[in-house]
Amino acid sequence: MKLLVQTEDDLWHLYNILEVNDLAYALTYRREEVKDDKLRAERGEKKKMKLGIRVEKIEFHEFSDWLRVHGVIEEGRVDVGSHHTFNISPGDDITVVKEWRKEHLERLSESESSAQRPLITFLAIDEDSAILAQLREYGVKEVAKINSGASGKQFTTKKDGKTDFYDEVLEKLASISGDGEIVVVGPGFEKENICAYGRDKNLGVIDKCHIIASGQSGMAAVQEVLKKGLGTEILQESRVAMETQLVEQLLAEIGKDGLFSYGPEEVRQCLDAGAIDTLMITDKDMRSRKFEKLLAKTAEMGSRVVVISTLHDAGKKLESLGGVGAILRFKV
Repeated sequence: MKLLVQTEDDLWHLYNILEVNDLAYALTYRREEVKDDKLRAERGEKKKMKLGIRVEKIEFHEFSDWLRVHGVIEEGRVDVGSHHTFNISPGDDITVVKEWRKEHLERLSESESSAQRPLITFLAIDEDSAILAQLREYGVKEVAKINSGASGKQFTTKKDGKTDFYDEVLEKLASISGDGEIVVVGPGFEKENICAYGRDKNLGVIDKCHIIASGQSGMAAVQEVLKKGLGTEILQESRVAMETQLVEQLLAEIGKDGLFSYGPEEVRQCLDAGAIDTLMITDKDMRSRKFEKLLAKTAEMGSRVVVISTLHDAGKKLESLGGVGAILRFKV
């Protein structure tokens, strides 16, 4: 299957699709050896060519815009048997030869659907600082932090009572949000104040923002909003919000000794009893195929399977429970 990577989120989906021993083809750059009368060949210039590599390792970096695919060259005009790395970025295409399972095809479908949804940018603000973050398919990515200088002389107060702090925040917000949705969160009144200031100055960027109160500041405020399921409909449709709320539901069931199961052995017992409604597994365990038989049986029984990213708080919580958990139809 030939796949065109269009966005940073597509890199995350590709990361979850590619597996060790897949065969991947892409355009890449590699040096060709220049042979002459010397005993040792000299290194030539890097040239663009198409190579096929047998995948050995895949690396995703949440703070970059590329995916590294390492492997051994299996097809190509040079260095067959040598190691090579593809650096895949938005705009690149890659052809993948593999055993395409149901979860891979569902991931591709999800990638297409997510591309139609607007990008959500968070502004978490209080009197001391503002954090700008964006909701990606794998988690919340912090983009910038701006200090207010409220306790020092970094920013000066203007005659209208507003500060240079607001100007800097709104300028940065305009540069990263594009045509997407903006959600302003935080405790106190700073979130209302900056929105009012932006409207008074007719800046446009914050005209249609969604304001949500939180008990915490910074990135903790963003996680609070996702955890409690607060906010607009567009926020509820996000992958991270869905994953966060599922894990929180599992933790709530554990807290009241309700319909839950976690850890490999307990989940297997509940699966044998036909009690699993929704199975959650971390992306790390999905990639390692640690629970491959369990997943195959879950699919046969028609239960829902959700892969949880370990790049956000909910995934880390599931990881601490053994990497796999389930919401049950009935107690076992």
